[in-house]
Amino acid sequence: MSTRLACVVFDAVEPRAAARFWAELLGWEVTMDRPGEVDVAAPDPDAPDVALTFLPSRRPKTAKNRIHLDLCSRSLDHQRLQVDRALALGARRLDIGQGSVPWTVLADPEGNEFCVLEPREQYVDTGAVAAIVMDTRDPLRLAEFWSAACGWPLTHRTARYAGIRAATGQGPWLEFLLEPAAPGERSRLHLDLVAFPTDDPVEEAARLRAAGAVPVGPDAPPFGGESPAVESVLVLADPETNEFCLLRATVD
Repeated sequence: MSTRLACVVFDAVEPRAAARFWAELLGWEVTMDRPGEVDVAAPDPDAPDVALTFLPSRRPKTAKNRIHLDLCSRSLDHQRLQVDRALALGARRLDIGQGSVPWTVLADPEGNEFCVLEPREQYVDTGAVAAIVMDTRDPLRLAEFWSAACGWPLTHRTARYAGIRAATGQGPWLEFLLEPAAPGERSRLHLDLVAFPTDDPVEEAARLRAAGAVPVGPDAPPFGGESPAVESVLVLADPETNEFCLLRATVD
C-alpha cells in the first residue's frame, strides 16, 4: 500500500459558505481559501481526522448522494446540541425514508445529506466525524477495494454492511452500506487518495487498476469544475463507478 486517504471532497455551488458551515459545525478550521479550493481540517495537525475539501461547481444537486458523513455524539444531550447547532448554522431536517431511528438525518446548506448519530461505543475515539459512508450494491467487494486503496484493514462485515478503519484504531471509519439501487447519479462527494512522496504515482495508479479501479479517461475534467487548486495525477472510478482522484503528493 502506497496511497492514503487524503480528504473527502464536496462539489459546491458556494464552496466558501459550505466550508464555513462544516468548519463551524465540526469545530474545525479553514486551512486554505482560494478561488479554486477551500480546505477545512481539525485544528490539531496531528489529529487522525480526514480533511474536507470544497471545490466550485455549477452543477446543482439533483439526487441523493452516494457518500455521506456520520457525525458522532458523546451523549443524547450532546446529540441534541449537535442537531440544534447544525440547524442554527443553516442545515435542515431531511426525510429519506429512514422512519423512526435514533439518529437524525439532516442536509447541509447545499443539500448534502449527513447524520448526527446517537452515542455508539465504536465511535468514541473517532473525532468529530464518526464515519464516511458509501451506498453500495456489494458492501464486501467495495470494502475490499478501498481497503487495498488506502491500506485500512477490513474489520467488520455482514450481508448489509462492511467497515474499514486505519490500523491505528483512530480517526473515522469508512463504511459501506447495502443499497440495492446504488450506484445512481454521480455523487457530489468523492474521496481523494494521495501517493506518498517517495512513490511513483503512475505505479500507484497501476496498482489501483489491478485492485479494480477503472480510468475515467484522459480527457475527464477535474472534479468540482473549472479551476481546481490541486492537480490530480489521474481520475479513476472504483468497482461501482464512484469517481476519485489520485493526487500528487506535495513536499514541504
